[in-house]
Amino acid sequence: MSAFTADPGWLSYDPEPSKPAFVLPPGTVDVHTHVFGPGDKFPYAPERKYTPTDAGKEQLFALRDFLGIERQVIVQATCHGADNSALVDALDAAGERSRGIATIRGTESDEELARLHAAGVRGIRLNFVRRLVDPKPDAYYHDLVARIAPLGWHIVIYFEAADLAEKWDLFTSLPTTVLVDHMGRPDVTKPVDGPEFGRFRTLLREHANFHVKVTGPERLTVAGPPYDDVVPFGRALVEEFPDRVLWGTDWPHPNMKSHMPDDGTLVDFVPRIAPSAEARQKLLVDNPMRLYWAE
Repeated sequence: MSAFTADPGWLSYDPEPSKPAFVLPPGTVDVHTHVFGPGDKFPYAPERKYTPTDAGKEQLFALRDFLGIERQVIVQATCHGADNSALVDALDAAGERSRGIATIRGTESDEELARLHAAGVRGIRLNFVRRLVDPKPDAYYHDLVARIAPLGWHIVIYFEAADLAEKWDLFTSLPTTVLVDHMGRPDVTKPVDGPEFGRFRTLLREHANFHVKVTGPERLTVAGPPYDDVVPFGRALVEEFPDRVLWGTDWPHPNMKSHMPDDGTLVDFVPRIAPSAEARQKLLVDNPMRLYWAE
């Protein structure tokens, strides 16, 4: 049993998702997953903003196989801070079927970064969502980027749409490939062709090093499943940036408040934003393979 008690009202992942109607193509990559603990083996960080229920590698791999996913990218969860032990353990168990996105503090030795790379880590996540992390000065992030540059890693960034203007100069100064989480978290009650989502699309148009995950409809929706209100935003990105979009489930869906999504429904979201087989091949296979398994 875990030594940690989940936050009151914490919504746990659905242990019995539906079988999706849409059959994922061979080689599909889920680029956004997490592992939580188990806390008795991989303790949660003292500075964490939330305490989840355990969701370990065994459950993650079972979901992968149930949905017909070939490979996964495991993103270090903020509840584990910069202790990447649970992430590395999952990567070791999955072998070549997984890659990782770590969290670092910049104080790691070159040897420690090399160990992360050998385990399958190919990037770091910079989180700017204030309810999840404490903000840092821009110089802090530049120092982290300098540490990972020799490894050829990329950067994953997570931010709220309303903060893009403030962070524009920082984001556009990042010299690596940059992968944006959850479509830049648009407000889906606003027009898809309006100024707020337009600013994000301008970011992608003007900076070819930026890629985007068309993930998280369950986080963005106001209408609820099957996420009709999010479809126009995802489809707009897939249509305009077909070679720079990636997809993932975000299992086990941390910090959900409104509902816990059915992962089968999230798979069935894919053909709604990528109607053609060619678009789905790029979204699900070609683009993530080029970014994470280029070697």
